[in-house]
Amino acid sequence: MSLYRLEDAPELDKPVLVAALEGWVDAGGAGTTAAAQLAEDGRPVATFDADAIYDYRSRRPTLDIVDGRPMTLAWPKLELTFARIGGRDLLVLSGPEPDYRWRELTSDVIEVAKRLGVASWVSLGAIPAAVPHTRPVPILATASAPGLLPEGIRQGPEGLLRVPSAALSVLELAASTNGIPAVGLFAQVPHYVNASYPAASIALLTALGRHLGIEPPIGQLATRALERRNLLDAATANDEGTKAHVERLELLADESRLPAGEELIADIERFLREGEGGDGEPDGGSRLH
Repeated sequence: MSLYRLEDAPELDKPVLVAALEGWVDAGGAGTTAAAQLAEDGRPVATFDADAIYDYRSRRPTLDIVDGRPMTLAWPKLELTFARIGGRDLLVLSGPEPDYRWRELTSDVIEVAKRLGVASWVSLGAIPAAVPHTRPVPILATASAPGLLPEGIRQGPEGLLRVPSAALSVLELAASTNGIPAVGLFAQVPHYVNASYPAASIALLTALGRHLGIEPPIGQLATRALERRNLLDAATANDEGTKAHVERLELLADESRLPAGEELIADIERFLREGEGGDGEPDGGSRLH
């Protein structure tokens, strides 16, 4: 029995499936925020069985209580939404990363993609990185074949990188192995930011727009990004350890290089150590909200 229910879909013209999942590789909520912006005026074309793929103890539904009376529940959901932007048909897959049945879900997502005639795949995500909030958000990309990425978007890193996989990457790899050209766009979010980071969502939408030749809607993201920047600037100015760390990252960014692995680990450990209070617990200096 399949995990999805397909709604009446409109006639589609070489749709692009854009996917983002909340959780792993969604630092600052950048990928899912960008996906929500794309799907804002769209309509669902497929839903997936939440009872089968989510652990409600780790992803609890949200209960609204009004004047002491329980009123409504909002359940986690994984949904495929149709949107037409700049003359391009998009299918936006978004929701929390599933807890269960990844392989079965992947098979069903690819089946839906084929039924709807998906012509290409784009993953949107974000990773914590040694980058400062005072510089443009870098984008790293993956691609299933040469020539898929527009000029200026860097594929990488070079060489072998072995990491715990996100469900998003499982889906992207399945798309490419099933003949769907696939790319992944991943914003690098300052590792010291423990909050939403709208600037990364804007960077992802901008990169997606260049890739597809469209202008995705930004909505209120620019205003939210400026507000977050002002908060981070103020927090940095009030903490000498954080300020010094950001200045070092600025120097590396301006030199267009990343610190070596051991150098970065030592630097982050020093940064976290200096941010601890007398009881050994972080006093707020090591992570900014």
